Amino acid sequence: MSSWTRWHGPAMARLWGFCWLVVGFWRAALACPTSCKCSASRIWCSDPSPGIVAFPRLEPNSADPENITEIYIANQKRLEIINEDDVEAYAGLKNLTIVDSGLKFVAHKAFLKNSNLQHINFTRNKLMSLSRKHFRHLDLSELILVGNPFTCSCDIMWIKTLQETKSSPETQDLYCLNENSKNIPLANLQIPNCGLPSANLAAPNLTVEEGKSITLSCSVAGDPVPNLYWDVGNLVSKHMNETSHTQGSLRITNISSDDSGKQISCVAENLVGEDQDSVNLTVHFAPTITFLESPTSDHHWCIPFTVKGNPKPALQWFYNGAILNESKYICTKIHVTNHTEYHGCLQLDNPTHMNNGDYKLVAKNEYGKDEKQISAHFMGWPGIDDGANPNYPDVIYEDYGTAANDIGDTTNRSNEIPSTDVADKSGREHLSVYAVVVIASVVGFCLLVMLFLLKLARHSKFGMKGFVLFHKIPLDG
Repeated sequence: MSSWTRWHGPAMARLWGFCWLVVGFWRAALACPTSCKCSASRIWCSDPSPGIVAFPRLEPNSADPENITEIYIANQKRLEIINEDDVEAYAGLKNLTIVDSGLKFVAHKAFLKNSNLQHINFTRNKLMSLSRKHFRHLDLSELILVGNPFTCSCDIMWIKTLQETKSSPETQDLYCLNENSKNIPLANLQIPNCGLPSANLAAPNLTVEEGKSITLSCSVAGDPVPNLYWDVGNLVSKHMNETSHTQGSLRITNISSDDSGKQISCVAENLVGEDQDSVNLTVHFAPTITFLESPTSDHHWCIPFTVKGNPKPALQWFYNGAILNESKYICTKIHVTNHTEYHGCLQLDNPTHMNNGDYKLVAKNEYGKDEKQISAHFMGWPGIDDGANPNYPDVIYEDYGTAANDIGDTTNRSNEIPSTDVADKSGREHLSVYAVVVIASVVGFCLLVMLFLLKLARHSKFGMKGFVLFHKIPLDG
C-alpha cells in the first residue's frame, strides 16, 4: 500500500513530466533537418559533413516553428540562398546567425514576416551585394556583415550610410572590391550620382472641418531617382493618390473626426536610403457627448462623462432646468485628455437629498453643441427609506446664474451662492432645529427628575420626624 501511494504521489507526477520532456525532445529530433540539432526554441547547424544545401526547415509534424527564437548556422559551404519562403514560418525568430558559410543571395522579401528579428550576423559569407529592402521594415539592433566580398557599387552605399548614422561608436571594418579587384574601405567609398533622396510636402493649411476634402502635393528628388509613396498610417477617411515620376498627390475626402491628430507622410526612397516629409492633420468638428452615466461614489460623488470636440468645447451643467453654479463643493473635473476626447466627471462633495434631481450636460463650440441628461439620487429624504421626494423644495431652483465652463478651466467661481451652499445652508437649518429640540427635551427631562428627587427627599424627612415624636409620647396605663 505504501508503495502504491509513493508511486501515485508527487514522484509519479515528476516521472510523467520527465517522460513528456523526453518525448518532446524525441519528436523535435525526428523533425530536425540532417546535420542540425533542434530544441523547442533553437536550431543550430554547425556540422560541415554532410552539411546542408538549403535553409533548415522543420518537418510538418514537428512542434510549432513559431516558437523558434534563434537559428545558428556555421560551416555550411553549400548553403548559398535564402528564399522568400524559407524563414516565414519562424515568426518568433529574434536572432539569425549564418557565419563561415557560402551565402550569396538573400531574396528581397525573405524577412517580410519576421518582424521580431533583432540580430542578424552574416559574417564571412560570399555576399557581393545586399539591398536595404531586406531590412527596411525591421527594427534591428545589430547587423553584422564583416568578411563579405562586396562589389563597390551604389547598391551597398546604404551600408555606408547606416554605419555613419548609427548611434553605436563601434563600426565594422567593411571593404568592397572595385573594378580593379582592389579592396577599398567602405567608409571611403565615393560613387557618382549615388546619394540620399529628398521629399518635400507642399501642404495647405491642414486644419479642416469634418466632412470636407483636402489635397496634398509632394515632390521628390535624388540620384538614383527615388520612388514616391504615401504613408497614411491608419487613416480612416477615404483617400486616393496619384503619382507621376517625382510628383505625387493625395486626395482625402469626407474627412472623419477620428483622423484629427494623425500624421501623413510623403516618402522618397532609392537604393541609398529614404527621406520623408510629414504633416499632422487637424479636424474641427462639433462636440459629441459619448458617455454620461448616473453618479458613482468613491472619495467624492462623481457623475462621469466623455466629450469629444475640436476646438475644445465649453461645458455647462444644468440642475432641474436651471444653470448650475460651480464652486468648491461641486465642480467639473477633467481626468484624462486624449487629443480631442475628454474624460471627466461632475464632482460633488458630500451631497445630500437636497442634491437629488436631473443633471444635464451641454457641450458647445463654434461648430455646434450636444447635450445629455441623467437623474441622480444621492440620499433619501429624512423619514423616507428609499426613493427621492418628487416635490423638490423651491430653494433648489434659486440663485444659479453663471457662465459656461471651458474644459481648460474646470471650476467656475462666482460671487453668487452656489447650489451646494444652498443645500448646505438648508441642511444646517434642519440640523439646528433638531439640535434645539433635543437640547430642550434633555433639559426638560432633567428638570422633571430634579423635582421628583426634591419631592421624594421632603417626604422622607417628615416621615422620620413623625416617627421620633411618636416614640416620645408617654403611654398611659
